[in-house]
Amino acid sequence: MTAVSAGWPQAAGPPPAPAPEQATPQQATPQLTAPPNGPAAPPAPENPGLIDEMGKVLEKSLSILPTLKSPSETFDDLNARAKDAAKDAGESLSRLAKPASMATGRLICPVSANGASDCKIAADKLCQSKGFKEGKSLTTDSVEACSAKVLIPGRTRKPGDCRTDNFVTRALCQ
Repeated sequence: MTAVSAGWPQAAGPPPAPAPEQATPQQATPQLTAPPNGPAAPPAPENPGLIDEMGKVLEKSLSILPTLKSPSETFDDLNARAKDAAKDAGESLSRLAKPASMATGRLICPVSANGASDCKIAADKLCQSKGFKEGKSLTTDSVEACSAKVLIPGRTRKPGDCRTDNFVTRALCQ
């Protein structure tokens, strides 16, 4: 019986390298990495693509937006605004609720520069006589006042013989 066994080739060639776990320090293969203290490889040049550019635009737009508040901060802000609104409404109502009173009397309305009666001045004076600051006329009365010449029998009435006087009789005072 003949035994078949694997053998070494007969041709002269380089001897096979030993397995890495069996290698001795003299037979170790050189490492291809750079030494730890050596110069580092330069970084690859930046070549931004569409996705990178869109990411940059999104980051910029998010930095512009205000930060969102937590729910408790939002409620605190709303409560503060509601308190301010209630305070303002209360002040407005207190201004409206100041007691307004009516003053009665009879005060002539002075004639202004254009010839019309100015009853605002008369209403203010009527209210000031009652202890208020100002007033608005509510009721007025008009009277025709004529000179005694009109009473002369047989005399014809002329345009300047009579005038109309206006009076404030009731005013709303504040």
